[in-house]
Amino acid sequence: MDSDTSLQRSIDWKQGLAIALGVPLLILPSIGTFAISLWAFAIVAWGLSVLQGFIQNLAYGEMAATFSDASGLPGFAQTVFGAGTKTGKFIGGFSAWSYWFAWNPVLAIYSILISDYLIGIMPTFIPSFAGVPPMILSIGAGIIIFTALILINARGISSGATIGYILAVFSLIPLFVITVAPFFTGNFHLEYITDNWYPAGWDWGLSNILVFFGIMATAQWSACAWETAAIYGPEYKTPKSDVPKALFACGLICLFSFVFVQASVTGTLGIAGTEEARISPLLPMATQVFGEWGALVVIVMLIAAMILIIQTAFNGSARSMHSMAVEGNLPSYLSKVNAKGTPMRAMIAIAVFNIFLIMVFTILADSGGPAAILSASALGYVFANGISLLAYYKAATDPKFKDLERPFKAPKGWKYVALAFAIINLVFYLVGIVYFNVRDFGYGPAILGFVILAIFAPLWWWAQREQKNKASA
Repeated sequence: MDSDTSLQRSIDWKQGLAIALGVPLLILPSIGTFAISLWAFAIVAWGLSVLQGFIQNLAYGEMAATFSDASGLPGFAQTVFGAGTKTGKFIGGFSAWSYWFAWNPVLAIYSILISDYLIGIMPTFIPSFAGVPPMILSIGAGIIIFTALILINARGISSGATIGYILAVFSLIPLFVITVAPFFTGNFHLEYITDNWYPAGWDWGLSNILVFFGIMATAQWSACAWETAAIYGPEYKTPKSDVPKALFACGLICLFSFVFVQASVTGTLGIAGTEEARISPLLPMATQVFGEWGALVVIVMLIAAMILIIQTAFNGSARSMHSMAVEGNLPSYLSKVNAKGTPMRAMIAIAVFNIFLIMVFTILADSGGPAAILSASALGYVFANGISLLAYYKAATDPKFKDLERPFKAPKGWKYVALAFAIINLVFYLVGIVYFNVRDFGYGPAILGFVILAIFAPLWWWAQREQKNKASA
């Protein structure tokens, strides 16, 4: 690989974990939506989803150690499928594009969430800014955050890991403080959970089963996303040991945090209170427990934590785009990295695209705002997981790959487990997420999701034509 397209091995598992520690914050846009759709049973859904993450990530951990130069899910699928026919190359590239679409909107979603939390505290603490339109505030937050992170990451992934260490503290502390405090202040009421286990009239008929599949497809976007620790495979100093350590350390943290956060919010605000504060439920929780000034402190820390998850998504989606360009599935312009090994062109393209998305997201606010676009983005994650799990099965059975050294191995027979979860993703979750999208948010987000996924086709054709012209020159 050319030096101007090669990533550098400069981080260990602790630095990879630090960058991925923003993943617990991925629960924030879905707390209200899940409570409205499943009531207290949403707590169980989160636990099941994180356990699903362990099942899938065992496969991804093995592939990360086997294909140590591949950048996580997008790299695995392109390596395995790209070694076959042109159709296989397209499938691998589409999987990587789907993964990019799954991570990319995080930047816009959390810029909007940051502005929503700011709007919540402005009337009390910054009244002069209280009248700023939400779109302007979100775009302003996005421009400032994206620019700062581009400048930081321009110095290399290890620089991004350093800021990750700092922001990780702000990620876990405010989430921990806000969700644990109600148990000691008397604001938590267990009966809000036990008396509201399912929505009124809930049964396990076809409609509600499809809702549940849609919820699980949405949940994995958050609760299984700690596989992002594997995307830095080409940048770990010792990938065969760094990858599994980073993956499963983050997984254990997520197992606790996702279940506990949903339980704490439901038990403190109740179903009605959570629905009322659908976009930013931790704001009324913090105010209820700490008062206005105490809430200000923890919300500022929470906003810093949201910057961390933007950092995680920024790095993940940039490396996904870089990986696609290197493999010839996107135009070569995006394959270039700077002297520190950072895919700057991809990062800038992503920042510009997300400013556009912020405007779209704000316009769609009446249809569910960040939660609606998250649900559309989850379409990408369904395809990415399904195809990547098929890639694992193919790598375990195809003569080209099955005898490769595997420094880290999933349990024996895991290829069949991976195949089963590939089917779950590409059949049950896909149907469920479309049904859930249309039922809760209308056709707009679902159509937007499929349009963005379809854009890959002309971009891929452009990349193939570019390669053909280069070969004939």
